[in-house]
Amino acid sequence: MTVVQASVYVAGETVETDLDPVRALERARGRGGFAWISLVDAEDELVGRIMSDLGLHPIASRESLRSHQRSLFERYGDDLFVVLQPARYDDAAETVRCDEIDVIASRDLIVTVTRTDRIDLGDVRQRLEAHPDLARHGTTAVLWVLFECVITGYRAVLDGVENDIDEIEDQLFGDDPGVPRRIFDLQREVIDLAHATTPLPDVLSRLDDATAGDEKVSGVWESARGRAQYVADRVQSMRHTLDNALTIHATLVNQRLDEKMADLTVVQVRQNDQVKKISSWAAIGFAPTFVASLYGMNFRFMPELDQPWGYPMALALMALLSAGLFGIFKRNDWL
Repeated sequence: MTVVQASVYVAGETVETDLDPVRALERARGRGGFAWISLVDAEDELVGRIMSDLGLHPIASRESLRSHQRSLFERYGDDLFVVLQPARYDDAAETVRCDEIDVIASRDLIVTVTRTDRIDLGDVRQRLEAHPDLARHGTTAVLWVLFECVITGYRAVLDGVENDIDEIEDQLFGDDPGVPRRIFDLQREVIDLAHATTPLPDVLSRLDDATAGDEKVSGVWESARGRAQYVADRVQSMRHTLDNALTIHATLVNQRLDEKMADLTVVQVRQNDQVKKISSWAAIGFAPTFVASLYGMNFRFMPELDQPWGYPMALALMALLSAGLFGIFKRNDWL
Protein backbone atom coordinates (compact mmCIF):
# COMPACT_ATOMS: atom_id res chain seq x y z
CA MET A 1 0.00 0.00 0.00
CA THR A 2 1.38 3.40 -1.00
CA VAL A 3 2.11 5.71 1.93
CA VAL A 4 3.32 9.31 1.64
CA GLN A 5 4.14 10.82 5.01
CA ALA A 6 5.51 14.35 5.50
CA SER A 7 6.57 15.71 8.88
CA VAL A 8 8.13 18.97 10.01
CA TYR A 9 10.76 19.06 12.78
CA VAL A 10 11.69 22.31 14.52
CA ALA A 11 14.19 22.54 17.39
CA GLY A 12 14.25 18.75 17.66
CA GLU A 13 10.50 18.27 17.95
CA THR A 14 7.79 17.18 15.55
CA VAL A 15 5.55 20.20 15.04
CA GLU A 16 3.45 19.14 12.06
CA THR A 17 2.59 15.88 10.31
CA ASP A 18 0.44 14.58 7.47
CA LEU A 19 1.17 17.53 5.23
CA ASP A 20 1.61 17.73 1.49
CA PRO A 21 5.35 17.19 0.79
CA VAL A 22 5.86 20.61 -0.81
CA ARG A 23 3.88 22.31 1.94
CA ALA A 24 5.92 20.49 4.58
CA LEU A 25 9.17 21.73 3.04
CA GLU A 26 7.88 25.31 2.92
CA ARG A 27 6.78 25.15 6.57
CA ALA A 28 10.14 23.68 7.61
CA ARG A 29 12.11 26.39 5.86
CA GLY A 30 9.86 29.09 7.23
CA ARG A 31 10.39 27.90 10.80
CA GLY A 32 14.09 27.06 10.57
CA GLY A 33 13.61 23.29 10.82
CA PHE A 34 13.64 20.41 8.39
CA ALA A 35 11.07 18.23 6.64
CA TRP A 36 11.11 14.45 6.46
CA ILE A 37 9.23 13.01 3.49
CA SER A 38 8.71 9.24 3.64
CA LEU A 39 7.57 7.40 0.51
CA VAL A 40 6.59 3.77 1.05
CA ASP A 41 5.79 1.38 -1.81
CA ALA A 42 5.04 4.31 -4.14
CA GLU A 43 4.95 4.00 -7.92
CA ASP A 44 7.82 5.47 -9.91
CA GLU A 45 5.64 8.15 -11.44
CA LEU A 46 4.54 9.42 -8.03
CA VAL A 47 8.09 9.33 -6.64
CA GLY A 48 9.46 11.21 -9.65
CA ARG A 49 6.76 13.87 -9.43
CA ILE A 50 7.33 14.48 -5.72
CA MET A 51 11.10 14.63 -6.21
CA SER A 52 10.65 17.18 -8.99
CA ASP A 53 8.21 19.28 -6.91
CA LEU A 54 10.70 19.32 -4.03
CA GLY A 55 13.45 20.59 -6.32
CA LEU A 56 15.86 17.71 -5.69
CA HIS A 57 18.83 17.03 -7.93
CA PRO A 58 17.60 15.18 -11.05
CA ILE A 59 20.34 12.52 -10.92
CA ALA A 60 19.58 11.78 -7.26
CA SER A 61 15.89 11.58 -8.14
CA ARG A 62 16.62 9.21 -11.00
CA GLU A 63 18.84 7.02 -8.81
CA SER A 64 16.04 6.66 -6.26
CA LEU A 65 13.85 5.08 -8.96
CA ARG A 66 16.12 2.11 -9.61
CA SER A 67 17.23 -0.77 -7.44
CA HIS A 68 20.84 -1.16 -6.28
CA GLN A 69 22.91 -4.21 -5.46
CA ARG A 70 25.07 -2.57 -2.79
CA SER A 71 24.98 0.11 -0.13
CA LEU A 72 26.44 3.34 -1.50
CA PHE A 73 26.90 7.07 -1.06
CA GLU A 74 27.01 9.79 -3.73
CA ARG A 75 26.86 13.55 -3.64
CA TYR A 76 24.92 15.46 -6.29
CA GLY A 77 25.33 19.18 -5.78
CA ASP A 78 23.99 19.98 -2.31
CA ASP A 79 22.05 16.70 -2.10
CA LEU A 80 23.46 13.59 -0.45
CA PHE A 81 22.24 10.29 -1.89
CA VAL A 82 22.55 7.18 0.30
CA VAL A 83 21.45 3.58 -0.27
CA LEU A 84 20.99 1.33 2.75
CA GLN A 85 20.07 -2.34 2.66
CA PRO A 86 18.49 -3.56 5.89
CA ALA A 87 18.41 -7.35 6.14
CA ARG A 88 16.26 -10.03 7.71
CA TYR A 89 17.11 -13.71 8.15
CA ASP A 90 14.64 -16.54 7.69
CA ASP A 91 16.17 -19.27 9.81
CA ALA A 92 13.79 -21.99 8.61
CA ALA A 93 14.58 -21.35 4.94
CA GLU A 94 18.16 -20.18 5.67
CA THR A 95 17.75 -17.13 3.43
CA VAL A 96 18.85 -13.52 3.86
CA ARG A 97 16.34 -10.97 2.59
CA CYS A 98 17.89 -7.59 1.82
CA ASP A 99 15.53 -4.69 1.17
CA GLU A 100 16.48 -1.16 0.15
CA ILE A 101 16.13 2.33 1.58
CA ASP A 102 17.05 5.22 -0.72
CA VAL A 103 17.76 8.47 1.10
CA ILE A 104 18.19 11.97 -0.34
CA ALA A 105 19.25 14.54 2.22
CA SER A 106 19.99 18.25 2.13
CA ARG A 107 20.22 20.92 4.81
CA ASP A 108 16.47 21.20 5.45
CA LEU A 109 15.00 18.18 3.69
CA ILE A 110 15.36 14.42 3.87
CA VAL A 111 13.43 12.02 1.65
CA THR A 112 13.33 8.26 2.28
CA VAL A 113 12.09 5.90 -0.43
CA THR A 114 11.29 2.26 0.36
CA ARG A 115 9.89 -0.20 -2.15
CA THR A 116 8.23 -2.45 0.40
CA ASP A 117 6.16 -2.06 3.54
CA ARG A 118 8.41 -4.64 5.26
CA ILE A 119 10.71 -1.79 6.27
CA ASP A 120 9.32 -0.05 9.32
CA LEU A 121 10.79 3.40 9.84
CA GLY A 122 8.68 3.89 12.96
CA ASP A 123 11.65 3.00 15.16
CA VAL A 124 13.63 5.86 13.61
CA ARG A 125 10.80 8.31 14.26
CA GLN A 126 10.44 7.09 17.85
CA ARG A 127 14.15 7.61 18.48
CA LEU A 128 14.00 11.14 17.12
CA GLU A 129 10.90 11.99 19.12
CA ALA A 130 12.35 10.44 22.28
CA HIS A 131 15.63 12.37 21.91
CA PRO A 132 14.94 15.96 20.83
CA ASP A 133 18.58 16.83 21.43
CA LEU A 134 19.45 14.34 18.69
CA ALA A 135 16.84 15.68 16.26
CA ARG A 136 18.26 19.21 16.70
CA HIS A 137 21.13 18.12 14.47
CA GLY A 138 18.70 18.22 11.53
CA THR A 139 18.65 15.83 8.63
CA THR A 140 22.02 14.41 9.64
CA ALA A 141 20.35 13.06 12.79
CA VAL A 142 17.81 11.16 10.70
CA LEU A 143 20.60 9.73 8.56
CA TRP A 144 22.58 8.71 11.63
CA VAL A 145 19.60 6.98 13.27
CA LEU A 146 18.83 5.20 10.00
CA PHE A 147 22.37 3.84 9.92
CA GLU A 148 22.18 2.84 13.58
CA CYS A 149 18.91 0.95 13.07
CA VAL A 150 20.15 -0.84 9.96
CA ILE A 151 23.51 -1.80 11.49
CA THR A 152 21.83 -2.96 14.71
CA GLY A 153 19.44 -5.08 12.64
CA TYR A 154 22.36 -6.96 11.15
CA ARG A 155 23.15 -8.51 14.54
CA ALA A 156 20.17 -10.88 14.46
CA VAL A 157 20.99 -11.81 10.87
CA LEU A 158 24.63 -12.55 11.68
CA ASP A 159 23.67 -14.59 14.75
CA GLY A 160 21.23 -16.66 12.66
CA VAL A 161 23.77 -17.32 9.92
CA GLU A 162 26.47 -18.12 12.46
CA ASN A 163 24.22 -20.67 14.16
CA ASP A 164 23.62 -22.43 10.83
CA ILE A 165 27.36 -22.41 10.10
CA ASP A 166 27.93 -24.14 13.47
CA GLU A 167 25.40 -26.80 12.46
CA ILE A 168 27.16 -27.28 9.14
CA GLU A 169 30.49 -27.76 10.90
CA ASP A 170 28.89 -30.55 12.97
CA GLN A 171 27.53 -32.17 9.80
CA LEU A 172 30.80 -32.04 7.90
CA PHE A 173 32.17 -35.26 9.36
CA GLY A 174 28.96 -37.20 8.77
CA ASP A 175 27.72 -38.80 5.60
CA ASP A 176 24.86 -36.37 4.99
CA PRO A 177 24.66 -35.91 1.20
CA GLY A 178 22.83 -32.59 1.62
CA VAL A 179 25.75 -30.80 3.30
CA PRO A 180 27.45 -29.39 0.16
CA ARG A 181 24.15 -28.01 -1.13
CA ARG A 182 23.45 -26.41 2.23
CA ILE A 183 26.92 -24.84 2.29
CA PHE A 184 26.54 -23.50 -1.24
CA ASP A 185 23.08 -22.02 -0.59
CA LEU A 186 24.20 -20.37 2.64
CA GLN A 187 27.33 -19.07 0.94
CA ARG A 188 25.17 -17.37 -1.68
CA GLU A 189 23.11 -15.69 1.05
CA VAL A 190 26.27 -14.50 2.82
CA ILE A 191 27.51 -13.00 -0.45
CA ASP A 192 24.27 -11.00 -0.73
CA LEU A 193 24.77 -9.87 2.85
CA ALA A 194 28.36 -8.87 2.02
CA HIS A 195 27.08 -6.64 -0.80
CA ALA A 196 24.99 -4.78 1.78
CA THR A 197 27.57 -4.54 4.57
CA THR A 198 31.05 -4.37 3.01
CA PRO A 199 30.63 -0.83 1.54
CA LEU A 200 29.25 0.63 4.81
CA PRO A 201 32.55 1.67 6.45
CA ASP A 202 33.56 3.56 3.30
CA VAL A 203 30.07 5.10 3.01
CA LEU A 204 30.27 6.37 6.59
CA SER A 205 33.78 7.73 6.08
CA ARG A 206 32.64 9.67 3.03
CA LEU A 207 29.59 10.94 4.93
CA ASP A 208 31.93 12.13 7.66
CA ASP A 209 33.95 14.02 5.05
CA ALA A 210 30.81 15.43 3.44
CA THR A 211 29.56 16.85 6.76
CA ALA A 212 32.97 17.86 8.10
CA GLY A 213 32.12 21.56 7.81
CA ASP A 214 29.18 21.23 10.19
CA GLU A 215 30.53 21.49 13.75
CA LYS A 216 27.23 20.23 15.20
CA VAL A 217 27.72 16.78 13.69
CA SER A 218 31.49 16.56 13.78
CA GLY A 219 32.57 13.00 14.59
CA VAL A 220 29.07 11.48 14.84
CA TRP A 221 29.89 8.96 12.13
CA GLU A 222 32.98 7.48 13.75
CA SER A 223 31.18 5.18 16.21
CA ALA A 224 28.78 4.02 13.51
CA ARG A 225 31.70 3.35 11.19
CA GLY A 226 33.36 1.18 13.84
CA ARG A 227 30.23 -0.95 14.25
CA ALA A 228 29.81 -1.16 10.49
CA GLN A 229 33.40 -2.35 10.16
CA TYR A 230 32.76 -5.01 12.80
CA VAL A 231 29.70 -6.24 10.88
CA ALA A 232 31.60 -6.27 7.58
CA ASP A 233 34.47 -8.20 9.16
CA ARG A 234 32.08 -10.80 10.58
CA VAL A 235 30.45 -11.28 7.20
CA GLN A 236 33.85 -11.73 5.51
CA SER A 237 34.82 -14.21 8.22
CA MET A 238 31.65 -16.18 7.48
CA ARG A 239 32.50 -16.25 3.80
CA HIS A 240 35.96 -17.64 4.59
CA THR A 241 34.46 -20.21 6.96
CA LEU A 242 32.01 -21.43 4.31
CA ASP A 243 34.79 -21.54 1.70
CA ASN A 244 36.87 -23.64 4.08
CA ALA A 245 33.87 -25.85 4.82
CA LEU A 246 33.47 -26.59 1.11
CA THR A 247 37.18 -27.37 0.85
CA ILE A 248 37.08 -29.64 3.91
CA HIS A 249 33.98 -31.41 2.60
CA ALA A 250 35.67 -32.02 -0.76
CA THR A 251 38.74 -33.32 1.05
CA LEU A 252 36.65 -35.68 3.18
CA VAL A 253 34.78 -36.95 0.13
CA ASN A 254 38.07 -37.62 -1.67
CA GLN A 255 39.43 -39.32 1.42
CA ARG A 256 36.41 -41.62 1.61
CA LEU A 257 36.75 -42.39 -2.09
CA ASP A 258 40.43 -43.17 -1.60
CA GLU A 259 39.56 -45.51 1.28
CA LYS A 260 36.96 -47.28 -0.85
CA MET A 261 39.41 -47.56 -3.73
CA ALA A 262 42.02 -48.97 -1.35
CA ASP A 263 39.52 -51.55 -0.08
CA LEU A 264 38.57 -52.41 -3.64
CA THR A 265 42.22 -52.80 -4.56
CA VAL A 266 42.77 -55.19 -1.65
CA VAL A 267 39.79 -57.26 -2.78
CA GLN A 268 41.08 -57.30 -6.35
CA VAL A 269 44.53 -58.39 -5.17
CA ARG A 270 42.98 -61.21 -3.17
CA GLN A 271 40.89 -62.24 -6.15
CA ASN A 272 43.97 -62.22 -8.36
CA ASP A 273 45.79 -64.44 -5.86
CA GLN A 274 42.89 -66.89 -5.88
CA VAL A 275 42.75 -66.87 -9.67
CA LYS A 276 46.50 -67.56 -9.79
CA LYS A 277 46.16 -70.49 -7.41
CA ILE A 278 43.21 -71.95 -9.26
CA SER A 279 44.95 -71.49 -12.61
CA SER A 280 48.15 -73.05 -11.26
CA TRP A 281 46.43 -76.17 -9.91
CA ALA A 282 44.39 -76.42 -13.09
CA ALA A 283 47.60 -76.39 -15.15
CA ILE A 284 49.23 -78.97 -12.85
CA GLY A 285 46.18 -81.18 -13.15
CA PHE A 286 46.05 -80.72 -16.91
CA ALA A 287 49.57 -82.16 -17.48
CA PRO A 288 48.79 -85.81 -16.49
CA THR A 289 45.37 -85.51 -18.09
CA PHE A 290 47.03 -84.49 -21.36
CA VAL A 291 49.43 -87.46 -21.28
CA ALA A 292 46.67 -89.89 -20.28
CA SER A 293 44.34 -88.66 -22.97
CA LEU A 294 47.12 -88.88 -25.54
CA TYR A 295 47.84 -92.51 -24.73
CA GLY A 296 44.17 -93.25 -24.49
CA MET A 297 43.58 -92.65 -28.19
CA ASN A 298 44.04 -96.41 -28.91
CA PHE A 299 46.13 -95.95 -32.04
CA ARG A 300 48.20 -99.03 -33.01
CA PHE A 301 51.47 -97.32 -33.80
CA MET A 302 52.03 -95.16 -30.71
CA PRO A 303 55.53 -94.94 -29.15
CA GLU A 304 56.43 -97.55 -26.56
CA LEU A 305 53.07 -99.34 -26.62
CA ASP A 306 54.74 -102.70 -27.01
CA GLN A 307 57.50 -102.06 -24.47
CA PRO A 308 57.16 -103.39 -20.93
CA TRP A 309 58.38 -100.06 -19.48
CA GLY A 310 55.91 -97.97 -21.52
CA TYR A 311 53.33 -97.72 -18.76
CA PRO A 312 55.81 -96.74 -16.02
CA MET A 313 57.27 -94.22 -18.44
CA ALA A 314 53.87 -92.59 -18.97
CA LEU A 315 53.31 -92.36 -15.22
CA ALA A 316 56.75 -90.91 -14.70
CA LEU A 317 56.13 -88.35 -17.46
CA MET A 318 52.90 -87.29 -15.77
CA ALA A 319 54.59 -86.92 -12.40
CA LEU A 320 57.55 -85.08 -13.94
CA LEU A 321 55.34 -82.55 -15.77
CA SER A 322 53.22 -81.95 -12.68
CA ALA A 323 56.26 -81.51 -10.44
CA GLY A 324 57.90 -79.17 -12.95
CA LEU A 325 54.80 -76.96 -13.20
CA PHE A 326 54.45 -76.96 -9.41
CA GLY A 327 58.04 -75.78 -9.06
CA ILE A 328 57.58 -73.02 -11.63
CA PHE A 329 54.37 -71.70 -10.05
CA LYS A 330 55.87 -71.92 -6.57
CA ARG A 331 58.92 -69.95 -7.61
CA ASN A 332 56.67 -67.25 -9.13
CA ASP A 333 54.65 -67.12 -5.91
CA TRP A 334 51.47 -68.34 -7.56
CA LEU A 335 51.14 -71.15 -4.98
